[in-house]
Amino acid sequence: MKTVRFHEYGDPDVLRYEDVEQPVPGAGEVRIRVAATSFNSVDGNIRGGFMRGPIPVVLPHTPGIDVAGTVDALGEGVAGIAVGDEVIGFLPMDGNGAAAEYVLAPAEVLTPAPKSVPLPDAAALPLVGLTAWQALFDHGKLTAGQRVLINGAGGAVGGYAVQLAKGAGAHVIATASPRSSETVESAGADEVIDHTTIGVTAAVTEPVDVVLNLAPIDPAELAALAGLARPGGVVVNTTVWMPAPTDEERGVRGIDVFVRSDTEQLSRLVALIDHGELRVDVAHRVPLAELPAIHAQAAAGTLHGKVIVVPAAS
Repeated sequence: MKTVRFHEYGDPDVLRYEDVEQPVPGAGEVRIRVAATSFNSVDGNIRGGFMRGPIPVVLPHTPGIDVAGTVDALGEGVAGIAVGDEVIGFLPMDGNGAAAEYVLAPAEVLTPAPKSVPLPDAAALPLVGLTAWQALFDHGKLTAGQRVLINGAGGAVGGYAVQLAKGAGAHVIATASPRSSETVESAGADEVIDHTTIGVTAAVTEPVDVVLNLAPIDPAELAALAGLARPGGVVVNTTVWMPAPTDEERGVRGIDVFVRSDTEQLSRLVALIDHGELRVDVAHRVPLAELPAIHAQAAAGTLHGKVIVVPAAS
C-alpha cells in the first residue's frame, strides 16, 4: 500500500511517499481502508522532533491522527464493529497514523461516522472537534447565558468552538482576521473582533466567564487575557508551550488543554452534525502524495483552513 512517512525528524522534506506492506490487525484492533486523514499542526511538531517528550514515536513514522474510513478487517476479540462499517476516530498520537491507504486502529477509539457529510470530510472532525469540546465544557465549564471570548477563532478548532459555544447558549465574542471573519460570524459569533486593527484587551469592555485562547500569541498578550475574565473565571489555553495565565487575587484559573481521545464525546459531535447543529468546514482536499507540500505550507505559515488528505485508493 502507499503511505507517507518520515524516517528521521526534520523539515517537511523528510516526508516520503512510498510503498509498505499492508498492516495486519492484532488483538483488539481493526484495519481501516482510509477515506481520508487530515493535517493538524501537531503533525508538523511531531515530524520536526519537537514533541519527542510527550509524544514518543517509533521511526519510520506515518503521520495522520484523524481517520475516516471503512472497516476492512478485524483483529481477535473485537466486538461491536463489523467489516464494512464507516467509522471515524482519533488515533493514538504515538502510533502510526492514517496518511496511508490502510491503517490499524484500536477498536475503542472508533465511532460511527456521520451520515450527513461525505465520509472523507468527516476526517476534519476528531482532533479539532474534541479539542473545542474539551476546552469549552470539560475545562471551561461553559453554560448557557455565560460570556465566552474565543481568541483565534478563525482556525479549525475555533470554527467548532464558536458553533459549540453558541449551541450551548453562550454569548460568543470571537477574534479573527478579515480573511476569516465572515466564516466566524456565520458559525454563530455574536461579536467578531478584527485583531489586526484593535487589541483584544481594548475591544472587550465587559468581563467574560471563559477565555479560550487558540492563538500562538506573544506571552505578554496571553497573560493580559486573564484580565478579561471575571473574578472566579477561567482562561483555557491550547498553546501548551505557553502556560495559561492565572490571576490568584481575583480567583481566575488558568488551564492548559492537551486533547485526548473520547469516543463518547466524538459520538455527541457526530450526532450534532447529523442533526444539522454542527457544520464541518473543509478548505482543501488533496491527494496523499501531496501531504509533504501541505507540511511545507504549514511550516511557512501559508496554510489556511482545514485540509483533508485523500489516498488514491479511496
